[in-house]
Formats: sequence, C-alpha cells, structure tokens
Amino acid sequence: MESYKQEFIEFMLDCKVLKFGEFTLKSGRKSPFFMNAGAYVTGSQLKKLGEYYAKAIHDNFGDDFDVLFGPAYKGIPISVITAIAYSELYGKEVRYCSDRKEEKDHGADKGSFLGSKLQDGDRVIMIEDVTTSGKSMEETVPKVKGAADVTIKGLMVSLNRMEKGLDSDKSALDEIKSKYGFDAKAIVDMSEVCECLYNRPYNGEILIDDNIKAAIDRYYEEYGAK
Repeated sequence: MESYKQEFIEFMLDCKVLKFGEFTLKSGRKSPFFMNAGAYVTGSQLKKLGEYYAKAIHDNFGDDFDVLFGPAYKGIPISVITAIAYSELYGKEVRYCSDRKEEKDHGADKGSFLGSKLQDGDRVIMIEDVTTSGKSMEETVPKVKGAADVTIKGLMVSLNRMEKGLDSDKSALDEIKSKYGFDAKAIVDMSEVCECLYNRPYNGEILIDDNIKAAIDRYYEEYGAK
C-alpha cells in the first residue's frame, strides 16, 4: 500500500472520523463502520484534509477543471478547504460552489447555490466525504446540470466503501460512472483500511479485531459490490 494511503487512514483515526461498531447509514443499511467528515473540526485538521483531497484530485484528474462543487452540507467545507489547498499546492485558482438545502429568496446571493455561480462551459469536480449507495449524486447531478451548461469531470470522495449502489451490484462509484459518464475516485478504499488495521495495534488498540472483521465480512456478503 502506498504510504500516503496509510497516512490518510491514520489521519482519519486521529481525528475520530473513522469508527467501528454499528451504525445506520443514510441508505438505511446497518454498517459495522462509519466515516463522519463532520468530525474534522480544527484548523490544522481541515488544512490537512484539504491537502489530501487536492493531491488526490490532481493525481486523478489533473488541472483540467474550474470549479469544485461540494453538496450540502458536509461537501461545503470540503470544497472550500480543497480550493484553498489547490491554490497553495499547485498555484491554480479554482472556484468553489455548493447547493443550498433551501433556496434563499433575498439579498444579493439569493438562489439555490452559494459560492461561485456556475457558468456555461465550466468544468466541475464534484467533491464529497463518502458515497455509500450513490443516492447523493442522484440528487446533486441534476441540480448542477440544470444550473448551467457545465461538464462534470469527476467525483472525488475520501473513502470508497466498496458496496453496491442503488440500481445494480456494481460499486456506488462504478455505478456513478455508468449512470452519469464521469469517473468517481477515492483517496482510499475499505479493503485498504482493513489491510492496514486488521489485528494490528494502532495507538495500543486493535480497532479491527476478529469480531469486527467478521461483521465487515458479513456486511460485504450482503452489500458488497460484485
């Protein structure tokens, strides 16, 4: 495994973003692991997270884009910090845009979006914390496409949960590519997390022991991508 992937896994653990137990996901699935990007709360954590995203986007998509779009709510700060990191690391100014859960009907920035206005010809990278079933893209892609004549170049998430999407046995990321025509990538995937942590102590604790590993295996028997 590449060293930066192990570093990112440890970063998620240090920030208490990645947890193991029993969790109910937005999709309704019961999962033995959970990633909560809302747990990145300090300036140094957010700065580092933005750098991981910027490097992953640069490695996977290059500089051929204009806008980072982060769906509300967790995608909003991620898009902002990644735009900052991209400018610092690669000297390229990219804009950020996010949607609103409720349309704003007053002020100079009224409408369904915040940040930079999407413009015809914009090349957009979607950016999220994690995509479990692809449901979020089902809601977000029509909003982005309906705002202007844009090209969505790809989606970047931090963790590929490696489970099937809404409509097939493909992974959510593969299903997104088939459905919308753009690549969906992740900084790390769950198999790499298991490889890194299974029966290996981290800060003196075994986070994925035999019981947790068995629960993860059962989860993938039901929801794992084929």
